[in-house]
Amino acid sequence: MKTKKIKIALLIAFMTAGSFVKAQSVEATADDIKKAEEWVSELNLNNAEKQDRVVKVVATHLSTIKDWHNTHPFSTVPAGINPLDGKPLSDLHRQIIADSAMPSTIHEDLMTGLRKDLTEEQVAAVLDKYTIGKVAFTMKGYEAIVPNLTAAESAEIRKLLEKAREQAVDYKSMKEISAIFEIYKTEAEKYLNNHGRNWRQMYSDYTKKIKAEKAAKKKE
Repeated sequence: MKTKKIKIALLIAFMTAGSFVKAQSVEATADDIKKAEEWVSELNLNNAEKQDRVVKVVATHLSTIKDWHNTHPFSTVPAGINPLDGKPLSDLHRQIIADSAMPSTIHEDLMTGLRKDLTEEQVAAVLDKYTIGKVAFTMKGYEAIVPNLTAAESAEIRKLLEKAREQAVDYKSMKEISAIFEIYKTEAEKYLNNHGRNWRQMYSDYTKKIKAEKAAKKKE
């Protein structure tokens, strides 16, 4: 149900996007430049010009999404109900709506700038920095929960999580980033159910196993 609320919030965003003014050009802050430099330094590009370009692209994007977020608080989105269940939209859903109305060119500039100088593997490494490695972390969860996860299942789930990662980089808070991942995790679980698995049962079995292991350790 939580995910359904988020989905409807994102749907509403497309309808309300026209009410927001276009983002203005934003100059990267010193803090965002420092963060971008730290991230990019780990790529070991060994090319000063290339590194400077990538740092500028990342720092500008960080400052732009922060500026948009700060100037478009959840209160700019009228309070309303979720048509799926009639419950009021939460402040988080309203903030996601506000942030998702950011011009698509901001995301496009980031991805185009990264791909100009980086390999796809390096691009993924930068996006992982934005999302604190949630793709790998979440994949480990599925590998632990789903018995004998097949190569095909793993590839499909990873593809969905990588989509989540790229979308999530345009959101400022970790709560928003996690909410975006929840959308794609639901899609992954639906995929498993549609291909002969029972996600609810697998998750229940995994939870019971973890509880049993913890109880056993206490007795030692």
